[in-house]
Amino acid sequence: MGLLPGIENMPVCVEDGHTFEENASKKALYYSQWTDGMVFADDSGISVDALGSGPGVYSARYAGPEADDEANNQKLLLELAGVPPSDRTAHYACVVALAQRGEILTIVEGRANGLIQNEPEGTGGFGYDPYFFYPPLKRTFAQLSMEEKFEVSHRGAAFRKLLDYLQSAVDGK
Repeated sequence: MGLLPGIENMPVCVEDGHTFEENASKKALYYSQWTDGMVFADDSGISVDALGSGPGVYSARYAGPEADDEANNQKLLLELAGVPPSDRTAHYACVVALAQRGEILTIVEGRANGLIQNEPEGTGGFGYDPYFFYPPLKRTFAQLSMEEKFEVSHRGAAFRKLLDYLQSAVDGK
């Protein structure tokens, strides 16, 4: 049995927003119509300053709708060719929207700042992680353990904020 009765027949929500917040909100509102309980949805990706904050919401399909991580990374590196290492600033962002019965209760965001390097390092993570150098730990996200990554990542930050919101709601604050 699924989390919600009939979940296997639920139509998928189309992510066609122009921002992470739009996509997260749209999904949370859409799925909240299927239950009386709270529903959260997220959207996340990488934004590179030298690329005008791209790929942004197109992170997963940067090199095309059927692209894999390798193709996305190669396109990113090609577009950053000639950009000095110090100008390859980037951040991962994760926006989480919490909704209930068609109403947004809160929206939170987490970020992790770093640099895009030319060569991959590490075997963990996914997506752009082997190229995303995190200066405070002097490693890429692909070199971090799952625990380390949760402590410093955009997703970890966003979900800690969501948990704080929920705790405040329970405490009546």
